[in-house]
Amino acid sequence: MIQRRSVCALAALGLGTGAWAQGPHYPERPITMIVPFPPGGVADTVARPLAEALTQELKQAVIVENKAGAGGALGIGTAARSAADGYTVLLSLSSISILPEADLVLGRKPSYQTSQFKPIARFTADPTVLVVRAEAPWKTLAEFVADAQQHPGAYNYGSSGNYGTMHVPMEMLKSAAGFRMVHIPYTGAGPAITALLGGQVDALASGPASVAQHIRAGKLRALAHWGTAPLAALPELPSLKQLGYPGVEFAQWSALFVPAGTPDEIVQRLRAAARKVAAEPQLQQQMLKAGSPIAYQDAPEFQSYWSADAAAMTTAVRRIGKLE
Repeated sequence: MIQRRSVCALAALGLGTGAWAQGPHYPERPITMIVPFPPGGVADTVARPLAEALTQELKQAVIVENKAGAGGALGIGTAARSAADGYTVLLSLSSISILPEADLVLGRKPSYQTSQFKPIARFTADPTVLVVRAEAPWKTLAEFVADAQQHPGAYNYGSSGNYGTMHVPMEMLKSAAGFRMVHIPYTGAGPAITALLGGQVDALASGPASVAQHIRAGKLRALAHWGTAPLAALPELPSLKQLGYPGVEFAQWSALFVPAGTPDEIVQRLRAAARKVAAEPQLQQQMLKAGSPIAYQDAPEFQSYWSADAAAMTTAVRRIGKLE
């Protein structure tokens, strides 16, 4: 009886273990959402409205922190090493699967492992889009490829960083079509798109959300996409498969993660919040308008998708090999 009273007293004071140690009313203070890329890219485009929606649902501020560098590895590594208490979450793109393998290819110790994370949910899954400036001479993918084949190394393309979600799909296309272009890595999609608009690079592969507004404004021209179905933002744009390159597929998805040691009670709370906000018309309309419609998957379904996608990306990175 005395022991039972002691346990109850500890629980009442919030001094027990398990769920009580984390507090029975999570969250009790603001949550930091790490975005491992600078503003202006797909990750940031998803993170801002998502953080706002989660703030309303969780009744605590969800604060976006852009922590760019090393193609996303800096921010992802920081999230992996953060306290597993539910107050640091990661909004990452599919590059989370690519970067550890890239480190191994380069003979470096990976800055994190995917096993250091628990998935909460996937929110978007957009095939990348090949874009050039509106004044570029290429009106079609065939013209673009033919010119690049005839002038190997004469043109360049930008990306969000080595082995990132803008680099890997271009390397896949280059390999399939048999042409050479110079790769110029930037710190994120935003700077890479700015470089394309400014004429510093000739082309790039990007998520639709980052370039749709520039296409609508007549500043950029889309030539093809890496998907298997029509894009909501660009329904008339042909896929690489339709244009004669089957198997060249790539989706730049975004998903929410927490450190692997996060208690199950907190994971379940975040999953429930993610599920609810993903179904809200306001968020769905915001993402659709941005060119990145909601493609929600809860943790179990997303875990299966993530595993298969990671295997495909590992193969792609090994094919690219060590960069000079």
